[in-house]
Amino acid sequence: MPLTTAAEAPTAETVVTTETVVTTETVVTTETAGITETTETTETTETAGITGTTRITETAESVGIAVLKLLLPHHRTADDRAAPPEAFPHQLHQIGAFVRRDDPVVLTLPGFPCKSPNPDKVLGHLPDQGERLSLAFLNSLCARIEEIHAPGARVVICSDGHVFGDLIRVPDEHIDAYSDELSRLIDELGLHHLSVFDLRDVLGDLPHSAKRAYVHDRYAPGLDALRAEVRADEHTLALYRGITRFLVDDTADFTGTRSALQRECRRRAYGVIQRSRAWGELIAEHHPGSVRLSIHPQAVGAAKFGIRLLDASDVWTTPWHSAALHRPDGTWSLMPRARAERLGRLVRRDGRPSHFE
Repeated sequence: MPLTTAAEAPTAETVVTTETVVTTETVVTTETAGITETTETTETTETAGITGTTRITETAESVGIAVLKLLLPHHRTADDRAAPPEAFPHQLHQIGAFVRRDDPVVLTLPGFPCKSPNPDKVLGHLPDQGERLSLAFLNSLCARIEEIHAPGARVVICSDGHVFGDLIRVPDEHIDAYSDELSRLIDELGLHHLSVFDLRDVLGDLPHSAKRAYVHDRYAPGLDALRAEVRADEHTLALYRGITRFLVDDTADFTGTRSALQRECRRRAYGVIQRSRAWGELIAEHHPGSVRLSIHPQAVGAAKFGIRLLDASDVWTTPWHSAALHRPDGTWSLMPRARAERLGRLVRRDGRPSHFE
């Protein structure tokens, strides 16, 4: 049989080539039927396999884009420009991997550490309406993803209070109480798409100081390298400045000068970033392949996707640094307690301060 050369072969009509092969083998049927049957089966299987793989890839891409469209209205970023789903290749790749395996999409969110120690910002050391609303929002996002991707989605809240406890000046017992109440709220509200992960899941009942030392020593970047990164990278510099500002605002009992407080908080900010990076590495180790969310503003296309939990005028505001205000139009906003109490009356729930309205 003469072979077709590359120059003679059809360039686009792949189907024509496949049909020619099958027809040729059919002619030989009377002579070597067994071989012909094997050959035809192989051709059919390969063609179906290629088609099936293409369909799976296309489905993974379309689901990834649809999920990003759900997340983008809540993107926490300092960028002014709107971005399409295609501008987030990291997240599309991660979501696509879950879709191809027909698994639930797992999103990890470091945050919900503890309440700020500044009483002008929060209502106490336990979760309140701000956390309730934020947890419900995350659960609803997962429910909407389930409408697109049948296996659904889940958010693992990586409660990181103990990672930073000594740097943010919050007692470990307050951090434990906050994390335990988060888990109770998730059960009480039936938020079955959510779960809480913290250092107790990794290191059990070790002393908190030992847990912090373990995470820092094993996973944290070096201080000199981090200082160089802050000097060279605008996004890391913005993060460093934002954390420094939070530490200054959260330090309500400092007795020295303002400049001395700022120096101390700048030093502590480096430690917070080091441990944040370390915590992220530990999360990746325990939840490989998960879609990494962040409560900090993130640039378009970054490996982490910044997410807003509730409306706030400042992109850095979180439920654990603020109080919730229920406005007359039915919307909710996060703001410092001192401001919220000027705009509304205090509402209590289960005997504790909950929010303002």
